[in-house]
Amino acid sequence: MFYLYILYSISSDKYYVGYTNNVERRLHEHNNSERTTYTSKHRPWILKKFIAISADRGFSMKIEKAIKKSKSRVLIEKIISEIFSVEELAELVRVPMHRD
Repeated sequence: MFYLYILYSISSDKYYVGYTNNVERRLHEHNNSERTTYTSKHRPWILKKFIAISADRGFSMKIEKAIKKSKSRVLIEKIISEIFSVEELAELVRVPMHRD
């Protein structure tokens, strides 16, 4: 299962959106990686939200890409406060759900 996750940096007042199959591991990596990355410059990160998306990695990537492409803090904050299912999320970012 892949998850969409949203991190928040108190020090930089920034959000980061990603997808993963292990939210705990990714949060740890963002806060502890020795590599210099975008997220390493804005530590510490706290987990604000995660939503189970799908076992399909491609679909999870489409959701993440749609959110990042919007570059909208308002959208991210809406997801954090108002979105609780993959169906609501897909509708909000206009990514069609799979019909198996």
